[in-house]
Amino acid sequence: MRVTQAFIPHFRQKRSGLFITTTSIGGLITFPLNSVYHATKWALEGWSESMKFELGQFGIGIKTISPGGIKTDFISRSLDVGNHEAYGEMVQKVFGVFANPERAANYSTAEQIADVVYEAATDGKDILRYVAGNDAKAMYARRLEIGAEAQMKEIGSVFMGE
Repeated sequence: MRVTQAFIPHFRQKRSGLFITTTSIGGLITFPLNSVYHATKWALEGWSESMKFELGQFGIGIKTISPGGIKTDFISRSLDVGNHEAYGEMVQKVFGVFANPERAANYSTAEQIADVVYEAATDGKDILRYVAGNDAKAMYARRLEIGAEAQMKEIGSVFMGE
């Protein structure tokens, strides 16, 4: 937000410019045990959507990149998980789904996501959201097809066996 704020006067004066924000498929759908993560990503999506109205009148664009899973070592290197005994079984179920090799096989490489960022930066299109990665595209298409409530039930079934 501070970077955007710092550049807006320059872009306004030029009457052009483009902001690209990386959010996540987690800004468009949710998974269990990720509430704070989702709150930040949904906030970026809403902020970007609203800013599109404000900036557009000055010829300034804003776009979001919403990747799904990416083949990195994030989980083993950087993920910080809070533990509470009341959620132990739930944590095991959720991590079991995320760790499933079949699921990870559909994740994108960082280079594939970079290609989407490049497309967004250079295509000249007035599009807000770029859903990146086959897994993200499939999940988001499913949400649009069946609606949020039905998708939440499906995700609950996959992750929690509900």
